[in-house]
Amino acid sequence: MNEPRSIMDKCFLVLKGLCMGAANKVPGVSGGIVAFVGGFYEEFIYSLQRINLKAFKLLANGRLRSFYRYVNGTFLTLLIFGMLVSYFSVSKLLDYFLAKKELFVWSAFFGMILGSIYYIGKDFEHWNKRTIPAGLIGLLVGVSISFLSPATENDNLWFVFLCGMISVSGMTLPGLSGSFILILLGNYVLLLVDSVNALYDTFSEVFRGDFSYVSNETRLNTLTILAVFTAGSATGLVSLSHLLSFVLKRYKHLTTITILGFITGSLGVVWPWKKTIYKTAENGAMQVDTNGKAVILNYERYLPDFTTSETWWAFVCVGIGIGILLVLDWYGKKRSSTP
Repeated sequence: MNEPRSIMDKCFLVLKGLCMGAANKVPGVSGGIVAFVGGFYEEFIYSLQRINLKAFKLLANGRLRSFYRYVNGTFLTLLIFGMLVSYFSVSKLLDYFLAKKELFVWSAFFGMILGSIYYIGKDFEHWNKRTIPAGLIGLLVGVSISFLSPATENDNLWFVFLCGMISVSGMTLPGLSGSFILILLGNYVLLLVDSVNALYDTFSEVFRGDFSYVSNETRLNTLTILAVFTAGSATGLVSLSHLLSFVLKRYKHLTTITILGFITGSLGVVWPWKKTIYKTAENGAMQVDTNGKAVILNYERYLPDFTTSETWWAFVCVGIGIGILLVLDWYGKKRSSTP
């Protein structure tokens, strides 16, 4: 796990972090899928598991180099750096395309998930009376989550902390979208749009020498919410990684097939051809949350119209998504075969 990495490997780690960060922000897509098909899922989980009491003792005793080696610091640092860069760059780009070309974005991610199903399933050879029911359970849970209705927004700090703990599962559980969970909990806009944008705007202002945000009560409140959400995410990430590490060591095949079923079930979330249904009051007026954003009730899915060019371009995007996974597969095989 602490083997020396080439410059190319380090660049790819940052790139994978960028992909994980972007995937985590899009509802229905799991950053854990990127880790799984990128061939670094187990290393990611075991590295997070190393953030334990021994690691904190090394840190408290000032043994920084030992701490860095113990937690696989190079791997985690480069990956997390890529995620952070993604939140303030790739994620902004995704916001733009989701607003302008939503169908094509969903199509590309739909293709990526199709590719990941192929990637995980092609080499799985442990079909038996234990793994098949586990896969079906994963499939049913994935489908069930796809059709749940969202709650309303809640900015209570304890609930925000809980949202962080729950939503971070998208980074550690392939197929379980943390962003989609935040939609179900009612806090997607608050935590992954408004809060991130507030932090981005604050950094931009500070860089220009403008510190007016300190007197902006709304901005400070939003930044506090983001800090609590981040603390909840960090807590959930470390605690869940310990559980997953235990499960992966003892029930690897069952875990893999359950994840495969779960990812397959999650296809309904990212089905490209869907219309957003917004919550309305009895008088027909559209309901909004505390930020003035329309409240999403659910999605109405429909079959594509094959007579339009937009549909065929969407299928091209599906192919691009599948291609991205095939490239990752090729790189993983090449890296494993290199002595």
